[in-house]
Amino acid sequence: MKKILAMLLLVCLVFAMAACGQQAAPAPAEQPAEAPAEQPAEAPVEAPVEEPAPAEAEYKLGMGISLNMDSSKTGNAQVDACCAAVVLDAEGKIVAAFIDVAQNKMDVTDGQVDTEKAFLTKLELGDDYNMVKFSSATHEWYEQAAAFEQYVIGKTADEVAGIETVLNEEGHNVVTDEALYASCSISVSDFQEAIVKACNDEQGMTFTADGEFKLGLAIISTAEESVAATAEEEGVVKMYSDYAAVVVDAEGKILAALTDATQPQIKIDAAGEIGDCTFNGTKRELKEDYNMVKFSAATLEWYEQAWNFVNYAVGKTADELKASELQLNEEGHMVFVDEELYASVSISVDGIIDVVVKAVDNAR
Repeated sequence: MKKILAMLLLVCLVFAMAACGQQAAPAPAEQPAEAPAEQPAEAPVEAPVEEPAPAEAEYKLGMGISLNMDSSKTGNAQVDACCAAVVLDAEGKIVAAFIDVAQNKMDVTDGQVDTEKAFLTKLELGDDYNMVKFSSATHEWYEQAAAFEQYVIGKTADEVAGIETVLNEEGHNVVTDEALYASCSISVSDFQEAIVKACNDEQGMTFTADGEFKLGLAIISTAEESVAATAEEEGVVKMYSDYAAVVVDAEGKILAALTDATQPQIKIDAAGEIGDCTFNGTKRELKEDYNMVKFSAATLEWYEQAWNFVNYAVGKTADELKASELQLNEEGHMVFVDEELYASVSISVDGIIDVVVKAVDNAR
């Protein structure tokens, strides 16, 4: 029995050893997943940088007029009116300037007048003013005026008044500065006077802007109220002018505006001889002495009504101003329909609107 058990144990041992000698097949190695291609990192999105809004600054618009009738002579009535508009900064220095001249002439031979005569300013005439053709000048009037406008930028009223001049052989006050004279050889006395007046304009209008604006100037003249002379009575030449200066923004809206008018009178006889020449100042300069309240139904003087008008114009475009509703009153004047506006501006405004609109169109 013991032998049998021993044999069984030996058989079991042999099978166990055989089983241990066989190695289990290794499990297939786990294949790593294919690494995804590296994506480039996205650049961080930068927040848009807000540009600071340009700082607004305060400026002043001024206008000045220098007028004379010195060139009137037998057979010719003449009014020369130099008008200047300036924009001043807070320090009183000129940052923009605009000059034009109404050189209005009328043939009054035999005491006759032309009430339908049309007038163009020197600037409007452009090359047709013919300064180069009929003088020793090398630049036309408008080019010389532009050179002077540029020269005064950065100057104060006192500095403009102090520009040195000398009387040349033709009797004109010309600048002594050689560089300026090369581009502006004409008489500059009227330029200086008009610009100094504009700088010192006590009725100028202040405005704020970010530096982006244009300056415009316009003059419109008529002679419709002139009267011919007869053998019994003198005639009178009335070459009246309306003036406007404006500042407009990039959208064409009026930021500031001024308007004025001149009414010089030149007496003539039936032979075309020149008599008394009368001019006491512009309507704005005359103020109460214009006597609108005294000699009409107006409750405000002309300069006060003009101020109310330009305040009405501020914020409007030329088209919006032209669209103002007007009506013909009993005196034959075109006045505002709006009763509230009419209470402060009862004067004829069609001519004022025309010259302000023209100034906007001329803005540069």
